[in-house]
Amino acid sequence: MEILLSICLGVGLSAACGFRVFVPLLVMNIASLSGHLHLVHGFEWLGSYPALITFSVATCLEIAGYYIPWVDHLLDTMATPAAVIAGTLASASVIGDMSPLLKWTLAAIAGGGAAGLVQGTTVLLRGVSTATTAGFGNPLLATAELAGAVTVSLVALAAPILAAFVVVGLIFLLVRKLVRRANRAQAPQVDANVA
Repeated sequence: MEILLSICLGVGLSAACGFRVFVPLLVMNIASLSGHLHLVHGFEWLGSYPALITFSVATCLEIAGYYIPWVDHLLDTMATPAAVIAGTLASASVIGDMSPLLKWTLAAIAGGGAAGLVQGTTVLLRGVSTATTAGFGNPLLATAELAGAVTVSLVALAAPILAAFVVVGLIFLLVRKLVRRANRAQAPQVDANVA
C-alpha cells in the first residue's frame, strides 16, 4: 500500500509541475523541512535549506514572468521540457522500495508524462488566450495555473490517491475533448469530398 501511495503522490506532484515548474518543488521542500514528507535516499537535497532558497527565488521569478505579456510564451518554450524533467524528478524523489529501473521508468512515464500533458494543455490554452484577447487574458490564465499548481501540490501531499484520481480524470477529459475536436474538424472535410 505504501508503494501505491508514493506513486500517487509522485503523479500528483508531477502534474502540478505541469502548471508551474517550481511551485511543487517548493511545496515538497517545505513539506520535507517541516517533517510532513519523507524523500527517498539520494533526494534529501530537495529538502535542504539551500534548495529552499533556490526554489523560492525560482518560484517568484517564474510567477512574475507569467504576468508579463509575451514573456509568458518565452517561458512556455523553456517550461515545457523543464516541466517534464521536474515531474520525473518529483516522482522519483518520493517513490521508494523498488528497483531503480522500474522506479525511473515509472517516474519518467507517469511523472514526466503527467507533467508534459498538463504543461501542453496550458500552452494550448495560452495560445488560444493570446489569439482571442491579444494577450490581455493571459494574466487571468496565469493566476488559474498558479492556483492549480498550489492546489494540486497540497492535495497530493494530503490525499495522494485523490490527487492521482483527479489527475487521471482530468487527463481523460482532456483526451476525450481533443478527440472530439479532431473528429469535428475532420467531419466537414469528409462531407466536402463526398459532394
